[in-house]
Amino acid sequence: MIAALYVATNGCYFGLPDVDPWDEKRDAKLYAGPHPVIAHPPCERWGRFWAGSPMMVARGIRKRKGDDGGTFAAALAAVRKWGGVLEHPAGSGAWAAFGLTAPPPAGGWVGADGFGGGWTCCVEQGNYGLKARKPTWLYAHGVRELPSLVWGRAPVTGYVSGPHRYQRKPLGSPRANPGESGSLVKSQRAATPLAFRDLLLSIAGSTSSA
Repeated sequence: MIAALYVATNGCYFGLPDVDPWDEKRDAKLYAGPHPVIAHPPCERWGRFWAGSPMMVARGIRKRKGDDGGTFAAALAAVRKWGGVLEHPAGSGAWAAFGLTAPPPAGGWVGADGFGGGWTCCVEQGNYGLKARKPTWLYAHGVRELPSLVWGRAPVTGYVSGPHRYQRKPLGSPRANPGESGSLVKSQRAATPLAFRDLLLSIAGSTSSA
């Protein structure tokens, strides 16, 4: 059994016989074991736009960096205690805030911290079925054997929406308005591709507590 923490209600982790999904209603901060975990803690307050939308900031309304209600800290603690893997967008400020080593963009596992057994890497979800590159940082702990992933830049067939009016497209492409063909709306960019989900399940399933 694997516990999937901070996942979307009725998303890709629901309905699997050996997965215990924890959505917002269950409050994954309360998870107390004993199974290894896959953790997808919220990332809004750790990314490039942690302060909020440009419109809000212009009006003097700013969020606090890292103010995520303790979800990342709880997810990291769960992975360290029970084994498993945590994912966050590449460039997440949580890595520096919690003393984790930023992994090389080209890929490959590197030691993540001084806890022993902690490893981190950068992998693009576009190599696992997403229609955009979406570089992602992983933190794994207690894994018996780290897998070799599909490293490097993914082929771009779409682009990830920005937080506002315009989308971010491949370098050299013209900008587009939300919803234009090729852009990923919020639900698409937030969804975990099935091949990537299965990769995370395999990593969590290789822990000593699995």
